[in-house]
Amino acid sequence: MAYLLLLFIIIPIIEIYLLIEIGSSIGAPTTILIIICTAVIGAGLVRMQGVSTLMRAQSQIANAKVPAVEVMEGAALIVAGALLLTPGFFTDGIGFILLTPPLRRWLIKKLAARNPVVNQATQMGDGSIPPSSNQGRGNVIDVEHKEID
Repeated sequence: MAYLLLLFIIIPIIEIYLLIEIGSSIGAPTTILIIICTAVIGAGLVRMQGVSTLMRAQSQIANAKVPAVEVMEGAALIVAGALLLTPGFFTDGIGFILLTPPLRRWLIKKLAARNPVVNQATQMGDGSIPPSSNQGRGNVIDVEHKEID
């Protein structure tokens, strides 16, 4: 929780500093034009990569495989889109990093290492979950019950 509060304080300070420095170097109209262009270009790239990711996820589902990587890439693309639509150079930089497929996949693998089921699905390469993982259900106890009036 403290990290989130810290991000909400530090990121705007970084954005304001960069906008002032870049605006004073190249001028306010050029700075505003660059910010608008990065938002438009970023939105187009998010749309193209989002459609591609959706098609790969549908293909995985059609082949009875779990689209773990594709779902995580979709989430990363949503974050990238939000960052690119936020005015500022710092958030645009992070957004464009998330739009770079090799960097995005590297980041997803690092984050997936924390979740054992997703980690197995991403490392197998084909998106399937091995039967020994119990498919995320934990300990299953099979019981029968009888109602007594």
